[in-house]
Amino acid sequence: MAKFVLAGRADCQYYAKAELLADYLQKNLPDFRMHKITQHPHVWEEWLKHLCEKNKWSHKTSPIIWRELLDRGGKGLLLGGYNEFLEHAQLYYGVTSSMTTELMKTIAQENLETHMEKELEGEALKGLLSPLQVWITSASAPACYNLIPILTSGEVFGTHTEISITLFDQKEAEENLNMLMSEIRDLVSPFLRSVSVCTRVEEAFLQAHVVIVLDDSTDKEVHSLEDCIRSRVPLCRLYGYLMEKNAHESVRVIVGGKTFVNLKTVLLTRYAPHIAHNVVAVALGVEGQAKAALARKLGTTPSSIKDVIIWGNISGNNYVDLRKAKVYRHESAIWGPPHYSRPVLSLIFDSEWVNGEFVATLKKLTATGEQFGAILAAHSIATMLKYWYHGSPPGEIVSLGVLSEGQFGVPEGIVFSMPVKFENGTWEVLTDLKDIEINERIMTRMTSDLIQEKLVALGDLINFQPYQSEADLALKDVPTAVPTTDDNQEGQRESGGRYIS
Repeated sequence: MAKFVLAGRADCQYYAKAELLADYLQKNLPDFRMHKITQHPHVWEEWLKHLCEKNKWSHKTSPIIWRELLDRGGKGLLLGGYNEFLEHAQLYYGVTSSMTTELMKTIAQENLETHMEKELEGEALKGLLSPLQVWITSASAPACYNLIPILTSGEVFGTHTEISITLFDQKEAEENLNMLMSEIRDLVSPFLRSVSVCTRVEEAFLQAHVVIVLDDSTDKEVHSLEDCIRSRVPLCRLYGYLMEKNAHESVRVIVGGKTFVNLKTVLLTRYAPHIAHNVVAVALGVEGQAKAALARKLGTTPSSIKDVIIWGNISGNNYVDLRKAKVYRHESAIWGPPHYSRPVLSLIFDSEWVNGEFVATLKKLTATGEQFGAILAAHSIATMLKYWYHGSPPGEIVSLGVLSEGQFGVPEGIVFSMPVKFENGTWEVLTDLKDIEINERIMTRMTSDLIQEKLVALGDLINFQPYQSEADLALKDVPTAVPTTDDNQEGQRESGGRYIS
């Protein structure tokens, strides 16, 4: 069987003429086979030069035709160009070509268009096959160990998306990172293309599509709250610069942890202004703690409780809002289909518990970080990423720390936890929710600390002064609770919202 290869510049008229002749021979001769290769005009000369050097041929024009001898162990026998192929067809097969010049030009143009279409399809397919680049900072932190199995399960990014994970941390943590890398490879996940370790700062976030910022550990001793706040600036400045320089232009940055989460997020938006909208803080951990406390009180599961809103500082002064909270599948005298729900506040008759123990428990957890361990941190980050890529449950309210643009009366320029929904690969603040206004006293108390944190971090304020209203000073020894008495109009407006100081 005669096996030939025809290669040429995609817009070459003589390639088009040789192609037509080859098609005729292949159609009419059972033992004739022709494989065709086209190259873009911009790369043709370089491609031809490499081919000839590899095979020690001498040929400089388009097309080039050779006979394959691979079944005999040979490298191939050069036939030549169009004229040599035409002579071969006349001599061996008694066939010639009568293509007109105009037809040659038409087919050459069609060949070029087809070649370019195939190139575009190839690039698109290559994009689909390229793995999602996921970078995890402070990867030696315990939360990373719990996060990896979730990310590689296919539940977060989807079963049609492969990921490549880069573990990023200080040089001192390299040994631990290498051990973790070995463990990750042993998972043999079908969704994990590769895993690597990076300790070189200048290489951080190269082509990153997702960056997960975990709590950074520091060995530096700090003597005051102000020093602790300012210590976050250098790393956030460096990360912001590297994200803008090295990461993919659509990179999504998720800030987790249990200390200064809002502050770190706002600093990253400052030092990476071009991706500011895609830098967010995870509030689902605090939301989960509130749901778990409510579920224990109601004798149900935390997953049955929806629409608990976390306002304000995720790792500080926040407001746990139960006014929209619902419970599903609750055992009571009133039953309904699976989509039937009841307001949480209508089922908790113990208002003292809501304003006392519930508030105190969440206040302690927020202040100390207790129970907000590695498992909860990892699950919160993974769930938020899943929502970001695939959308949050329809109609469900999700809490997220975002850079304020003045929604709900929150001052612009601070990161504030608000109610949002995830849809079509992005998030949107739910500004159309009704009856969720926050009174001025609570808003001032929450925003004051966030504004001060930012000013102290940037050196515009020397001392941090926790906000205290006149009422706070008068009741500083009384457990924090939202007034709900009927004779207090402000308390009535706040009823259903629980403030955690």
